[in-house]
This record gives sequence, structure tokens and C-alpha cells, in this order.
Amino acid sequence: MLEADFLQSDLFALIVVASRIFLVVLLAVIIRFVLARLIRRSINIRIPLIAKDEPAPLADRSKTLSAVLVQVVTGVVWAVAGLMILGELGMNTGPVLAALGLGALAIGLAAQNIIRDYLHGFFILTEDWYRVGEVAVISGTGGLVEGISLRRTLLRDLNGTLHIIPNSQINTASNMTRDWSRINLNVSVAYKENLTRVFEVINEVGQEMLNSDEWGQFLISAPRAERVDNFGDSGIEVKILAETKPIRQWALAGELRRRLKARFDAEGIEIPWPHTKLYFGNELQSTAGNLPTGAG
Repeated sequence: MLEADFLQSDLFALIVVASRIFLVVLLAVIIRFVLARLIRRSINIRIPLIAKDEPAPLADRSKTLSAVLVQVVTGVVWAVAGLMILGELGMNTGPVLAALGLGALAIGLAAQNIIRDYLHGFFILTEDWYRVGEVAVISGTGGLVEGISLRRTLLRDLNGTLHIIPNSQINTASNMTRDWSRINLNVSVAYKENLTRVFEVINEVGQEMLNSDEWGQFLISAPRAERVDNFGDSGIEVKILAETKPIRQWALAGELRRRLKARFDAEGIEIPWPHTKLYFGNELQSTAGNLPTGAG
């Protein structure tokens, strides 16, 4: 009879412990689910407030950030749940907590640069500094952005070199192709030229580019002569500006130079180049007819 009572009490205690463990697991699942929903919803609301973009890129950025935060929250929730389960099983969690603390400290000290990379990457993605396919100058290196992650940014320059930049080293980023770009070009003409006519020719060439089927689709505004920008050593520099579609400014500037050269040649407008004159002084001219009377 006494043995049966002991068995019954042990079974009851086992059921109580199992029930508590089940409640801990169930609570962890519910908390993880709720926090994941809150994180995804918060990021989906926050990202469009930072960057006005098409739905697809915004969805990709939100998905990336949400996945990272959900993984972090999941790890924390299950770590706490695991400690609670160990406590229910009668184990002393003090040494476990101490070991976890020391392990976290050691990992933090050994991998602090990696942690900084991930933190910087998180804010770069959240604040939408640059995107894949854009041209940017990142910490002094310019090129096409080929890849972005929380850990690093991939940047390919004009020579084809692929630069791998840890995100913790990115202090500044200059995006050259966000929303729209600009042609910023100086053209020199000779000092003898009529600037009013020069401005008219430049504006006519710019309007022709805007009206062309091949190039007009990439222009937001026609290239225009903005001002006299400088009196150079060999000519007058005229500033030409135009707004373009993103990443199209370089090709358009090249075509504009080609058209201006052809039109200037047709109009007889001189594009000057530096001239150098060597001066050795006047040669002494002495002839008998030039001598004063009575000389010699």
C-alpha cells in the first residue's frame, strides 16, 4: 500500500513537471509567434516611410530585415525557455547562466568586428543607403553595387575589380544614381566666339537629343547651356546641365560631346586647345643704311 502511494505521488509529480514544461514550450511558441508578427509588421510600416520605392524592392528589403530580427528573437526566446525547462527538471541553472555569460563575453570580444559589421549592415539596409544595381562611392571607392548583406557590400569599379567592403568600414556613401542623375559638363569655346550664338547652338543640340527616339527616353530634361563657368587659359568654359534617368548620365554625356563636336564644326565654332609660344627676344638688325650720319 505504501509503495503504491509512492508510485502514485511520483507519477503525479512527473505529470506536474511535464505539464509545466509543456506550458513553457507553449508559452515560448506563442511569444515567438507574436514577436515575429510584430517585427514584420513594424518593418513593413517603417521601410516605406524611409524609402519611397516600388513594392517589390521594398518587400525584399523588409523580408531581409525581418528574417534577421526574427532569428535573433527566436534564439533569445528559446534560450530563456531552455533555462526554465532545466529549472523545472531540478537542475541548478546558476552554473549554466555563468557559462553562457562567459561564452557570450568571449564570443563578443573575439568577434566584435563581425558584430559591428552586422550592426552597420542592418542600419545600411534599414536606411536604404544604396541598392544592388546603383552606382555609389563607398568609403572612397566608386563602382557598381553588385551585392549587399548584413556582413559586407560588393562593389565593382570601372576596371572590373570587385571590392569586398565590410559594412563596419563604411562611414560615408555617396549614391550617384538614386531617383535621377545629372549631366554636368564643361565645354570650351574660343574667346572670339559669339556666346549668344554658342548658347543657342548648345540648346538646339540638347533639344534634338531630347526629341530623338534613341536618347530621349533616358533624358528627363534637355541638355542646356547654364552659364559661363570660367575664363580658361585658352578658352571660355560653358557649363551644360541636364537631368537624366538613373545611371544614364555617362552615356548621354558622351553622345552630347559627339553631337556638339559635329555641330560646332558645321557652325565654324572653334573648340580651343592650349597654345605655347616660345620667345627668344628680337634679333638685332644692323645695316649700313640704318647707321647715323657720320658713323663708321
